[in-house]
Amino acid sequence: MRLGRALGAATLALAIAATSACSGSSEAGDPAPDGTTSAAAATPSPDAEPGAEPTLDPAHAVDPPGRRTGLIAPADIVVNGASTIPQEKVAEIERLRGVEDVERISLVQIPVENRSLSIAAVDPATYRNWITDTDDAKFDDAWERVAAGELAIPEKTVRRLPVDDNGFLPLGSTSDAPQAHVGAYTEQSWLVDAVVNDTWVSTLDMTEGNALLIRTGGVAPEPLRKPIQQILAGTDATVSMTDAVARNGLDPGVVQTAVVVGTIADAVGTYRYSVLSGGRIAPDPAWVREHIVTAPVPILGNVTCNKLLIPQLRAALEDVVAQGLADKIHPDDYAGCYNPRFIAGSTTLSNHAFGLAVDLNVAGNERGTVGEIDRGVVAIFEHWGFTWGGDWAYTDPMHFEMNQLVQPR
Repeated sequence: MRLGRALGAATLALAIAATSACSGSSEAGDPAPDGTTSAAAATPSPDAEPGAEPTLDPAHAVDPPGRRTGLIAPADIVVNGASTIPQEKVAEIERLRGVEDVERISLVQIPVENRSLSIAAVDPATYRNWITDTDDAKFDDAWERVAAGELAIPEKTVRRLPVDDNGFLPLGSTSDAPQAHVGAYTEQSWLVDAVVNDTWVSTLDMTEGNALLIRTGGVAPEPLRKPIQQILAGTDATVSMTDAVARNGLDPGVVQTAVVVGTIADAVGTYRYSVLSGGRIAPDPAWVREHIVTAPVPILGNVTCNKLLIPQLRAALEDVVAQGLADKIHPDDYAGCYNPRFIAGSTTLSNHAFGLAVDLNVAGNERGTVGEIDRGVVAIFEHWGFTWGGDWAYTDPMHFEMNQLVQPR
């Protein structure tokens, strides 16, 4: 039996062991709490009433979810788009014969160390019934932490993310990115990497209600694809079957939508793509025409990148030349910029898929090493708005990616 964990603020230590059933769905409410509580290390607010549970992030706190009730079962269908799905269309979907339940969430892609995390803002009281692990759905302490403003994420996902010693994860690639405390390790719904509560929608500049989780119960979901698509006609939403997601990572043939936020949002916009074989993807040709260009830069010659990256890449390389470091970059060892692929062995987009990263001096700068690239070159690239992968928790010293838009003058 795999159990979720609620985590203390300073140590990410084990706080409580859930003792619910090992598998299966549940329609009845869970037993009342037995008095076991979390060992959170948060410091109570000065305004907290005596005996009150401390809140780590009062600005993002909502009412605790209370006792869990209702069916626990994952979604059979996921709808995702770039725009808010109108409530009247949600109601039409709910009325379809065979649709058992619908959960509305907000879903966004946030670049964190060259991987795009799918972050959902949810109502923790209801979303918990949609995750893929029954034990974690029943794990009250985890969902109380999400309600208190913290983040829940699978433990396997967080291992290579830049969580600091106090348990905070930056939700973005810039130094001023919002930070969420990792409050619990739990599994999530299909196509979701981590969740926060709905108060984070404005903080993360999310589009509210742009995704739906749909449950069909004993009815086969595939026949509902077309009726749902008809209801959503005129929107940009796409419809995926989660049985196909389980087999392939994504539903083959379905145009996927990635809504990227943060300081690089202007360079990406809404990114739609189809899944090909071998980890490759086919971005919308209109997106490619709008965002990807080939242009000359010093040292490397012609490069194919996002058009908003080119000016600051050129400025960085001109600075490298001006400081007498041109021989520290090896053009024959340049591994490219725009590369529409997933990160190897995953269905996670990297910043290369958006044309927002370059790999330099591949030999001697493999992942997991300190790298041999000249640190003067690193400093110049950081000055021109790039993050260096050599500083990451799991290093990638050949990798430089845009973390802010810079206008060279």
